[in-house]
Amino acid sequence: MRFKIGDKVNFLNENGGGTITAIVDQRLVKIETGDGFEMPVLSSDLILDFRAQPPEEKYEVSGFAATTKASEPETETAEEFITEINPWGSIQEEKGIYLAFEPHEQQWLLTGEIDVHLINHTENDILYSLFMQRDGQIKGIDFSSVPKNSKIVIDTIGRDHIEHWTKGYLQVLLHSDLPEKIYLPVHTVIDIKANRFFKEGSFQPNTLIQGKALIISIATLSELQAATDTELERKYGQKMKAAIAEPVKEKPLIDKHRTDMDTAVIDLHIGEVVDNIAGLSSRDMFNIQLDYFRKTLESAIKNDYRKITYIHGVGNGVLKNAIINEMENYDALENRMASISKFGVGAVDVLIKPND
Repeated sequence: MRFKIGDKVNFLNENGGGTITAIVDQRLVKIETGDGFEMPVLSSDLILDFRAQPPEEKYEVSGFAATTKASEPETETAEEFITEINPWGSIQEEKGIYLAFEPHEQQWLLTGEIDVHLINHTENDILYSLFMQRDGQIKGIDFSSVPKNSKIVIDTIGRDHIEHWTKGYLQVLLHSDLPEKIYLPVHTVIDIKANRFFKEGSFQPNTLIQGKALIISIATLSELQAATDTELERKYGQKMKAAIAEPVKEKPLIDKHRTDMDTAVIDLHIGEVVDNIAGLSSRDMFNIQLDYFRKTLESAIKNDYRKITYIHGVGNGVLKNAIINEMENYDALENRMASISKFGVGAVDVLIKPND
């Protein structure tokens, strides 16, 4: 059931209740109890207090008595689906725009419905237009706006409709009243392998939304292209014919580990991936290592590398197995044991086949 601020609610499985004071996200709300305490509660643990609803009013229609509620039922608006990205902690992901698929059943990630979020992790408001391939046609699915540092639930889908969300296009326009930069519009092709929705490993912990989710990066802030005039154009108010230098592109992540023209060696020991491990649990360190594997692999594929050697260590084999399982999400990859003379038994070669 979807609630709104001001609704009177009762606890579903115990006595008591209160008034909705804030909508945290699609599943979590804050209520103020009768004794003045405010507390977060799952929506699924609440039920509307119908005794507090407006009374019905009688009216006459052509001599017949009828009843209606004192006010017309409210229709859902886009604002009801917009919430702050992460009101309960700091955000670790890079500034940018993301698409996220969050299962309702966090204990059973491969069953139940999925919320489709568009996440605006920037200091700009955005306007977006979403198109998906459906039944061999491109169809406009949704368009709206999302304030800065907010997210919107575009749709809630069942598992039998996942194939409708694997291919499409997303266009985004960024706006700020006092922008440091004016960015060119974003046009992104959405192409998600359907089998990723049926692997628990695809749904990862993150700091953008509350639960585990399949996170798709649409555009990071560092990738956005600024559209600004040159200093001479601003000074003289006219277009200059001189060539404008290409904007400096950020160095690909994989180049930090390059050992030859199309090869690289990456040490995934946690001390090589992050500078400070204080306060990190074993699970945190594993997620950081696996995330770095994904980022470097995708950078290698994008920049036409052919062989990446990942040093995972000996340990209990958890990281090695996770790497091999993760490779199933990509086409044209092979793996083999790396050179024992160079790396011992704690490394694997990932071979990337060239595109035909």
